[in-house]
Amino acid sequence: MSEASDRVIGVNELPIFPLSVVLFPGVPLPLHIFEPRYRKMLSDIRAGNNFFGLSYFDPSASDKEIPPAGHIGCVAEVTETQPLPDGRSNILTIGLIRYRVEKYVERDDPYLVAKVSFFEDEDEDDTHLRESSREVAESFTRIARAVRIINDERASLPDITETEPQRLSFLVAAAMEVDSDVKMELLELRSTSERLRQLREMLTRALSNYEERARVHELAKGNGHSGKKIELE
Repeated sequence: MSEASDRVIGVNELPIFPLSVVLFPGVPLPLHIFEPRYRKMLSDIRAGNNFFGLSYFDPSASDKEIPPAGHIGCVAEVTETQPLPDGRSNILTIGLIRYRVEKYVERDDPYLVAKVSFFEDEDEDDTHLRESSREVAESFTRIARAVRIINDERASLPDITETEPQRLSFLVAAAMEVDSDVKMELLELRSTSERLRQLREMLTRALSNYEERARVHELAKGNGHSGKKIELE
Protein backbone atom coordinates (compact mmCIF):
# COMPACT_ATOMS: atom_id res chain seq x y z
CA MET A 1 0.00 0.00 0.00
CA SER A 2 1.34 3.44 -0.96
CA GLU A 3 1.60 6.54 1.19
CA ALA A 4 -1.28 8.08 -0.77
CA SER A 5 -3.49 5.07 -0.01
CA ASP A 6 -2.54 5.25 3.65
CA ARG A 7 -3.57 8.89 3.83
CA VAL A 8 -7.12 8.26 2.61
CA ILE A 9 -7.82 5.29 4.88
CA GLY A 10 -11.14 5.96 6.53
CA VAL A 11 -12.16 8.58 3.95
CA ASN A 12 -15.40 7.40 2.36
CA GLU A 13 -16.93 10.66 1.21
CA LEU A 14 -15.46 13.67 -0.58
CA PRO A 15 -16.65 17.16 -1.47
CA ILE A 16 -16.61 17.30 -5.27
CA PHE A 17 -15.39 20.30 -7.25
CA PRO A 18 -16.37 19.90 -10.93
CA LEU A 19 -13.95 21.82 -13.11
CA SER A 20 -12.81 21.69 -16.74
CA VAL A 21 -9.32 20.62 -15.64
CA VAL A 22 -7.82 17.13 -15.40
CA LEU A 23 -5.72 16.70 -12.26
CA PHE A 24 -3.12 13.92 -11.93
CA PRO A 25 -1.58 12.50 -8.73
CA GLY A 26 1.60 14.30 -7.73
CA VAL A 27 0.87 17.35 -9.90
CA PRO A 28 0.36 20.80 -8.34
CA LEU A 29 -2.65 22.92 -9.31
CA PRO A 30 -3.30 26.51 -8.20
CA LEU A 31 -6.97 27.52 -8.00
CA HIS A 32 -8.93 30.70 -7.39
CA ILE A 33 -11.95 30.11 -5.14
CA PHE A 34 -14.68 32.71 -5.56
CA GLU A 35 -18.15 31.08 -5.69
CA PRO A 36 -19.92 31.11 -2.29
CA ARG A 37 -20.52 27.33 -2.33
CA TYR A 38 -16.83 26.62 -2.86
CA ARG A 39 -15.83 29.17 -0.26
CA LYS A 40 -17.95 27.12 2.12
CA MET A 41 -16.34 23.91 0.87
CA LEU A 42 -12.86 25.34 1.42
CA SER A 43 -13.77 26.42 4.95
CA ASP A 44 -15.14 22.95 5.73
CA ILE A 45 -12.17 20.98 4.39
CA ARG A 46 -9.65 23.32 6.04
CA ALA A 47 -11.27 22.37 9.33
CA GLY A 48 -10.87 18.69 8.41
CA ASN A 49 -8.40 16.77 6.24
CA ASN A 50 -7.84 19.36 3.46
CA PHE A 51 -9.10 16.91 0.80
CA PHE A 52 -11.63 17.46 -1.95
CA GLY A 53 -12.27 15.67 -5.21
CA LEU A 54 -11.52 17.43 -8.47
CA SER A 55 -13.69 15.94 -11.20
CA TYR A 56 -13.29 16.95 -14.82
CA PHE A 57 -16.53 18.43 -16.12
CA ASP A 58 -17.22 20.69 -19.08
CA PRO A 59 -20.86 21.84 -18.83
CA SER A 60 -20.75 23.25 -22.36
CA ALA A 61 -20.07 19.76 -23.72
CA SER A 62 -22.64 17.92 -21.61
CA ASP A 63 -26.40 17.83 -21.26
CA LYS A 64 -26.01 16.96 -17.58
CA GLU A 65 -25.75 19.43 -14.71
CA ILE A 66 -23.13 17.46 -12.79
CA PRO A 67 -20.54 14.77 -13.59
CA PRO A 68 -22.32 11.40 -13.71
CA ALA A 69 -21.88 8.81 -10.98
CA GLY A 70 -19.16 6.34 -11.94
CA HIS A 71 -16.72 8.94 -13.22
CA ILE A 72 -13.03 9.07 -12.28
CA GLY A 73 -11.39 12.04 -10.58
CA CYS A 74 -8.37 12.89 -8.47
CA VAL A 75 -8.19 13.92 -4.83
CA ALA A 76 -6.77 17.42 -4.44
CA GLU A 77 -5.03 18.24 -1.18
CA VAL A 78 -4.95 21.91 -0.19
CA THR A 79 -1.37 22.75 0.80
CA GLU A 80 -1.47 26.56 0.85
CA THR A 81 -4.19 29.21 1.08
CA GLN A 82 -4.14 32.94 0.53
CA PRO A 83 -7.37 34.50 1.81
CA LEU A 84 -8.38 37.74 0.10
CA PRO A 85 -10.21 40.65 1.79
CA ASP A 86 -13.48 40.06 -0.10
CA GLY A 87 -13.76 36.39 0.93
CA ARG A 88 -12.20 34.89 -2.17
CA SER A 89 -9.06 32.75 -1.85
CA ASN A 90 -6.09 31.67 -3.90
CA ILE A 91 -5.10 28.14 -3.03
CA LEU A 92 -2.42 25.66 -4.03
CA THR A 93 -3.39 22.03 -4.29
CA ILE A 94 -1.58 18.84 -5.26
CA GLY A 95 -3.08 15.68 -6.69
CA LEU A 96 -2.99 12.78 -4.25
CA ILE A 97 -4.86 9.69 -5.47
CA ARG A 98 -7.58 8.80 -7.97
CA TYR A 99 -11.14 7.94 -7.05
CA ARG A 100 -14.31 6.62 -8.60
CA VAL A 101 -17.60 8.25 -7.62
CA GLU A 102 -19.93 5.48 -6.46
CA LYS A 103 -22.89 7.76 -5.78
CA TYR A 104 -23.75 11.26 -4.68
CA VAL A 105 -24.74 11.84 -1.06
CA GLU A 106 -27.75 13.97 -0.14
CA ARG A 107 -26.72 16.66 2.34
CA ASP A 108 -27.55 20.22 3.25
CA ASP A 109 -24.19 21.40 1.94
CA PRO A 110 -24.31 23.82 -1.02
CA TYR A 111 -21.62 21.78 -2.83
CA LEU A 112 -21.62 18.21 -4.13
CA VAL A 113 -20.57 15.36 -1.84
CA ALA A 114 -19.95 11.83 -3.12
CA LYS A 115 -19.24 8.39 -1.76
CA VAL A 116 -16.00 7.33 -3.43
CA SER A 117 -13.62 4.40 -3.78
CA PHE A 118 -9.89 4.95 -4.30
CA PHE A 119 -7.55 3.10 -6.65
CA GLU A 120 -3.98 3.10 -7.94
CA ASP A 121 -2.14 1.41 -10.79
CA GLU A 122 -1.74 -2.36 -10.76
CA ASP A 123 1.60 -3.92 -9.84
CA GLU A 124 3.81 -4.60 -12.87
CA ASP A 125 7.35 -5.72 -13.68
CA ASP A 126 9.66 -2.97 -12.48
CA THR A 127 12.44 -3.65 -15.00
CA HIS A 128 10.09 -3.21 -17.96
CA LEU A 129 8.57 -0.09 -16.40
CA ARG A 130 11.99 1.46 -15.88
CA GLU A 131 12.92 0.90 -19.52
CA SER A 132 9.67 2.42 -20.78
CA SER A 133 9.97 5.28 -18.33
CA ARG A 134 13.45 6.20 -19.52
CA GLU A 135 12.28 6.22 -23.15
CA VAL A 136 9.39 8.54 -22.29
CA ALA A 137 11.66 10.77 -20.20
CA GLU A 138 14.18 11.05 -23.05
CA SER A 139 11.55 11.96 -25.65
CA PHE A 140 9.83 14.42 -23.33
CA THR A 141 13.16 16.09 -22.48
CA ARG A 142 14.04 16.44 -26.16
CA ILE A 143 10.70 18.13 -26.83
CA ALA A 144 11.08 20.39 -23.80
CA ARG A 145 14.57 21.34 -25.00
CA ALA A 146 13.20 22.16 -28.45
CA VAL A 147 10.42 24.28 -26.94
CA ARG A 148 13.00 26.26 -24.97
CA ILE A 149 14.94 26.94 -28.14
CA ILE A 150 11.79 28.06 -29.96
CA ASN A 151 10.88 30.37 -27.05
CA ASP A 152 14.46 31.64 -26.60
CA GLU A 153 14.53 30.37 -23.02
CA ARG A 154 17.84 29.70 -21.30
CA ALA A 155 16.69 27.84 -18.18
CA SER A 156 18.18 24.38 -17.75
CA LEU A 157 15.98 21.30 -17.68
CA PRO A 158 15.74 19.01 -14.66
CA ASP A 159 16.88 15.41 -15.11
CA ILE A 160 13.74 13.26 -14.97
CA THR A 161 15.23 10.00 -16.24
CA GLU A 162 15.28 8.36 -12.80
CA THR A 163 11.80 9.48 -11.78
CA GLU A 164 9.63 6.61 -10.51
CA PRO A 165 7.68 5.30 -13.56
CA GLN A 166 4.13 5.88 -12.34
CA ARG A 167 4.98 9.38 -11.12
CA LEU A 168 6.72 10.16 -14.41
CA SER A 169 3.71 8.99 -16.39
CA PHE A 170 1.44 11.35 -14.45
CA LEU A 171 3.82 14.32 -14.72
CA VAL A 172 4.27 13.90 -18.47
CA ALA A 173 0.53 13.32 -19.02
CA ALA A 174 -0.22 16.55 -17.16
CA ALA A 175 2.36 18.52 -19.17
CA MET A 176 1.28 17.25 -22.59
CA GLU A 177 -0.72 19.66 -24.75
CA VAL A 178 -3.51 17.27 -25.67
CA ASP A 179 -7.30 17.39 -25.44
CA SER A 180 -8.93 16.86 -22.07
CA ASP A 181 -10.60 13.64 -23.21
CA VAL A 182 -7.13 12.20 -23.93
CA LYS A 183 -5.92 13.29 -20.49
CA MET A 184 -8.98 11.62 -18.94
CA GLU A 185 -8.19 8.38 -20.75
CA LEU A 186 -4.66 8.51 -19.32
CA LEU A 187 -5.99 9.28 -15.84
CA GLU A 188 -8.42 6.37 -15.92
CA LEU A 189 -5.82 3.76 -16.93
CA ARG A 190 -4.79 1.39 -14.16
CA SER A 191 -1.67 0.20 -15.97
CA THR A 192 1.50 2.30 -15.75
CA SER A 193 3.01 0.43 -18.70
CA GLU A 194 0.00 1.17 -20.91
CA ARG A 195 0.05 4.84 -19.92
CA LEU A 196 3.76 5.02 -20.72
CA ARG A 197 3.19 3.24 -24.05
CA GLN A 198 0.53 5.74 -25.09
CA LEU A 199 2.66 8.67 -23.97
CA ARG A 200 5.66 7.31 -25.87
CA GLU A 201 3.58 7.09 -29.06
CA MET A 202 2.28 10.65 -28.67
CA LEU A 203 5.74 12.01 -27.92
CA THR A 204 7.29 10.16 -30.86
CA ARG A 205 4.72 11.64 -33.23
CA ALA A 206 5.39 15.16 -31.93
CA LEU A 207 9.17 14.97 -31.54
CA SER A 208 10.32 15.48 -35.14
CA ASN A 209 7.98 18.45 -35.56
CA TYR A 210 9.29 20.24 -32.46
CA GLU A 211 12.93 19.56 -33.27
CA GLU A 212 12.50 20.74 -36.85
CA ARG A 213 10.85 23.95 -35.62
CA ALA A 214 13.73 24.46 -33.19
CA ARG A 215 16.27 23.90 -35.99
CA VAL A 216 14.53 26.41 -38.26
CA HIS A 217 14.32 28.91 -35.40
CA GLU A 218 18.05 28.64 -34.77
CA LEU A 219 18.78 29.07 -38.47
CA ALA A 220 16.52 32.11 -38.64
CA LYS A 221 18.32 33.69 -35.70
CA GLY A 222 21.61 33.14 -37.51
CA ASN A 223 20.15 34.47 -40.77
CA GLY A 224 20.33 30.99 -42.24
CA HIS A 225 24.11 30.56 -42.02
CA SER A 226 25.01 30.08 -38.37
CA GLY A 227 25.46 33.78 -37.80
CA LYS A 228 26.74 34.76 -41.27
CA LYS A 229 24.66 37.15 -43.33
CA ILE A 230 23.15 35.98 -46.57
CA GLU A 231 24.65 37.87 -49.49
CA LEU A 232 22.32 38.60 -52.35
CA GLU A 233 23.55 39.65 -55.78
